[in-house]
Amino acid sequence: MRSTLTAAAVLTLFAAPALAGPATESRRLPGLAAPAEIIVDRWGISHVYAANTPDAFFLQGYAAARDRLWQIDLWRKRGLGRLAASFGPTFVEQDRASRLFLYRGDMAAEWASYPAEAQAWTTAFAAGINAFITDTEGSRQPLPPEFTATASRPERWTADDIVRIRSNALAANIPAEVARAQSLCAGGLPYEPLRRKLEPAHQIIVPKGVDPCIVTPDILKTYNLAIAGVSFDKGTVVAIADSDGANPDDDTREGSNNWVIAPGRSTTGRAILANDPHRAHGIPGLRYLIHLDAPDLKIAGAGEPALPGISFGHNEDMAWGLTIFAMDQQDLIVSKPGEPVTAITETIDVKDQKPRAAELLFTRDGPVIAVNAAGNRFAVRATWDRPGASAYFSAAWLFRAKNWTDFTAARAHWGAPPLNLVYADTKGDIGWAAAGFAPVRTDADGLSPVAPGSKWHGLLDPSLLPSLKNPAKGWFASANEMNLPAGYPSETRRIAYEWADRSRIDRIDKIIGSKPRFSLEDSMALQNDEHSTLALRAVALLRGLNSQDRDEAAAIALLQGWDGHLTADSPAAALYEVWLARHLGTAAVAALVPAATRPAFARPESAAVISVLEQPGTNAAPILKTSLAAAWGETRTLLGPDPKKWQWGNLHAAHFTPALALPGRAADQAAGPLPLGGSGSTPKAASHRGATDNFNVAAGASVRMVLDVGAWDNSRVINTPGQSGNVDSPHYRDLFPLWADGRYVPMLWTKAAILREAETIIKLTPAS
Repeated sequence: MRSTLTAAAVLTLFAAPALAGPATESRRLPGLAAPAEIIVDRWGISHVYAANTPDAFFLQGYAAARDRLWQIDLWRKRGLGRLAASFGPTFVEQDRASRLFLYRGDMAAEWASYPAEAQAWTTAFAAGINAFITDTEGSRQPLPPEFTATASRPERWTADDIVRIRSNALAANIPAEVARAQSLCAGGLPYEPLRRKLEPAHQIIVPKGVDPCIVTPDILKTYNLAIAGVSFDKGTVVAIADSDGANPDDDTREGSNNWVIAPGRSTTGRAILANDPHRAHGIPGLRYLIHLDAPDLKIAGAGEPALPGISFGHNEDMAWGLTIFAMDQQDLIVSKPGEPVTAITETIDVKDQKPRAAELLFTRDGPVIAVNAAGNRFAVRATWDRPGASAYFSAAWLFRAKNWTDFTAARAHWGAPPLNLVYADTKGDIGWAAAGFAPVRTDADGLSPVAPGSKWHGLLDPSLLPSLKNPAKGWFASANEMNLPAGYPSETRRIAYEWADRSRIDRIDKIIGSKPRFSLEDSMALQNDEHSTLALRAVALLRGLNSQDRDEAAAIALLQGWDGHLTADSPAAALYEVWLARHLGTAAVAALVPAATRPAFARPESAAVISVLEQPGTNAAPILKTSLAAAWGETRTLLGPDPKKWQWGNLHAAHFTPALALPGRAADQAAGPLPLGGSGSTPKAASHRGATDNFNVAAGASVRMVLDVGAWDNSRVINTPGQSGNVDSPHYRDLFPLWADGRYVPMLWTKAAILREAETIIKLTPAS
């Protein structure tokens, strides 16, 4: 069935058993300056009420540690290169890799790049985390069981720790440059449109002074370790690379949707802002909902649990949302032997062993991630080494923004990751602005590795990035697509050429544009829409196609009658996704690319393949027939002989498991499996790794948020799988079935409304 939300259904989404009354706790808390309280609502969202702003951030840190201590401690240790100290020698190499990507510039300049109070806010936030750690040491708060299972302890935080970590700020395309170099080495330049579509139309600049054949995939080992997650394998800690970061040509690339609706186009008469950022899924989730209320700072929304404040949400006057804007903020620099290099030796503490000395190499361009047998050095030049590029931290500029002028001033400070920032305020203004540090390239396009002589000429003036206030059509949306405006000088003011395909934005544009007025309910339904315009493009290729082969004919017949909705119960959706992920690209490469070049085209982008097959003169029929027959046979193997019983949800399930399996508690720790519709090309993003693994959901909406701008209590939100990372908490996975079913909970703002839904009230006073 299709995913829909009627107005009547929406009114029933928030029904829950009436609370007998909130539990209350009272205690003294060292580090707090004045009495305060944390109200936890029935969905696990903490609402912090403080007498001053430092106390608000202190209590946010305390609340984040209370809900997510294991997760944020692991984030800090991974980012700072402190894993081996807690988990042993297995992590020495990852610690070394992580330290290559720490900010090493002047800290005064770093803090000066953010609002004047940001350092004090962050110091208070870190102190709140430390206060909770102190409570666990005094047995006033439970220590998450993962620490006991690994015989480790949480470490204390400083404000500098938070902003120095940059491995989560790496944006774009070092792995893509390596893949393209392999293509160029194999003579693949004429066939590049099949591997990856470039937008705007662009002729690849083949760099001078670099032999692409020496740029081999193995040079990414250290880079991948630096952006890796953490896995625990049968009690042994191991480092693994997250394929979403390491494989840019994989259709599981992360993305996001957002839109803003002007009052004249909304059913409320107020602006509406909707945002659903897509990230790799896990348990606990990657984002954390929080509400802070102090006399001079009132914000609510979603953020990274290890950062103060929020990444997107609203204050009293305006709301903002984000999606990735595909600005290319890094280059791979290939040096010849003998180029100048600086060596730094650092000490890596190792649990139960002697410390290890680690040598870190840096060229004038950046950290060296590899040195090959011939002595060539491979370094990463990136914007993250500039002050002000700590990932998502520039959101602090928006906490007190009141109008479009404040919003565009905040955009001018934004470093990383590069974003489409959308805006709506209580006066009715809406808009969009691209944001991020954009390197100025004149002799290269950022698509391939370059020699040290290929320079950046500073950063682009932020005012030259595109923006739009109060569009005439009454709304604006983005979904990671190429959205440089017509006439933008893309060859002289290069931003990027590698964007998400248009499948999500085309559907979003169609749905919003089809209604004279758009509602909160419409926005929630659209965030859960399972229709794929990319699938319809693929199906259109089959028009007029027929075959005498039984499997080919059966596959053609099933897909020709399909409407492109990837619902969990759809047989056609199951066949289509198996075809797209495992067979269509392979068949196209085999037919269109010379044999010697094919190894560099092992994983072409699906949208690029479809674009090539759509071109007049391409003999697509044999490719379509061969690949469909193979897909039909594999789907039959996966789902049984009767195609009427095939269901996409039987392949495509949401099943989240944590990095560390606690002994005997696997069932307690997991969320799912639940069948799920959608895919990476639907507004309800639910990407998978079917090309290389199984079809289970790998990435999608971390948070879905729909804001009624100015009537904030009407706003709706859902996190997944829950607000807490503590397996024994009722909020560990309570939101997961609601999220999977396209349901929401209130995102409350006024204290009266919050008290009606309060589960726990924690009253806190300063320690004497």
